Amino acid sequence: MTHKGYTAKIQYSDDDALLIGRLAGIDDVIGFHGKSVNQLQTNFIESVEDYLDTCKKLSRKPQKRTREDLSYR
Repeated sequence: MTHKGYTAKIQYSDDDALLIGRLAGIDDVIGFHGKSVNQLQTNFIESVEDYLDTCKKLSRKPQKRTREDLSYR
């Protein structure tokens, strides 16, 4: 799952019966969750947009994952 160059790392929580995600490859902790893939994707996009808006309001450059950080499995 990607949006504006950000990639989601996704796990499933049996305890909560939720898909839980966070932005991968950056130090800032940006999390989101959903009960379905559609809800997870909507919340992921909202989280990325909120992160970018917050960085802009704080006059802070958003962190970006570099191509060297990518690992494929």
